[in-house]
Formats: sequence, C-alpha cells, structure tokens
Amino acid sequence: MEDDVFRTIKNPSKGIYKSKGSKFMAFGYPIRTEEEAKLKVKDLKKRFHNARHHCYSYKLGFDDLLYRINDDGEPSGTAGKPIYGRILSYGLTNILIVVVRYFGGTLLGTSGLTEAYRSAADDCIRNAVIIGCTIDVNFEIHFQYKQIDRVMRTIKEESLKIRSQEFHDICKMELSVRKKKYHRVAALFEEVRNLKLIVQ
Repeated sequence: MEDDVFRTIKNPSKGIYKSKGSKFMAFGYPIRTEEEAKLKVKDLKKRFHNARHHCYSYKLGFDDLLYRINDDGEPSGTAGKPIYGRILSYGLTNILIVVVRYFGGTLLGTSGLTEAYRSAADDCIRNAVIIGCTIDVNFEIHFQYKQIDRVMRTIKEESLKIRSQEFHDICKMELSVRKKKYHRVAALFEEVRNLKLIVQ
C-alpha cells in the first residue's frame, strides 16, 4: 500500500460473541478525533447503562502514537489490549471499537476474557466495509485577484479540493491535496508572484 494511504472502516459496524452466558457486543466506528471517540463511548454507556463493562480501544493517525486502551474494570490486559490487537492486525486507523459486556454469572478467567473480547472485536471488523483513504495536506493560499486565472488553472490541473474560498482584492482559498502531490503543487504556487502559502 502507498505511504499516503490508510485503511479504516466506512460506516459503523457491529459484532457479537457469547460465552458461558456472557454476551459481548462490539461496536465499531470510523473516527477522526479523540473527542469523537469519547462521545461515542459515553453514548454507549448511556444506551447500555445496565451492562457490566464497556471496554474499548481506538487508534488515530498514521504513526502508531495516538491510541487508547481501556479495560473498564476487567482484569488488566484482558479487554482493551485484545481489541487493539485486532485493530492492528487488520492494519486500521481512525477507528474506535467498544465491546459492551453483559455478565452471565460464570467467570471466564483471563484467557477466556481475552478470547471473548478479541473475538467480538474481530467479528465487528469482519462485518465492516474496510476502505482505503488518502492522507491529505490542507493549506491556505492568499493571492491578488489578478492572479486568479493562473491559480484556478493549477487547481483544475492538479485536481485540488477547494474547502473554502473568498474573492476580494486579496483572495483567500483553503485547499486540500494528496500528501504525495503536495510538494509539486506547492512549487507551482510558489511561481505565482506575491502568492502566500500557509500549511494548516
């Protein structure tokens, strides 16, 4: 896979695993921020308020530094870690998986818990649509209105995404481009007289 492409899930998905009366319901979500992950977990805790545990893991970004594992009262390493392990094994990021457990009255032991959370997360991912997305660079350009024809030609030729635009004597545009094309596009804009480029 190219170095500016990442894998995530397209839409929310569900999975389930049952063992000795306990039910493990997994919920997967595509996410972009930690705040979004926290809100999803909070919502599930509210929806399934009578469940014993709400264990989760999420991963964000592309350098394996931004992730979270939470066992929510289960023995350390038996819930969040196996969930995270499934996220890594499928090569996913920008994803949250929460496993809601209803206790069935029989203790599963640490190995049984690990298998249950791993299996629920795995079922959730297998039920999801996995997609490849490009890593994009967002940037602003400020330029004189008389340069607009040249700027718009570059935008069209390089298939840039326009995120916002303001046209006055000094124009401002917010643009997005695939990471691997950014340096070439930046060089093209640097040729435009008095154009200022700011990476966001």
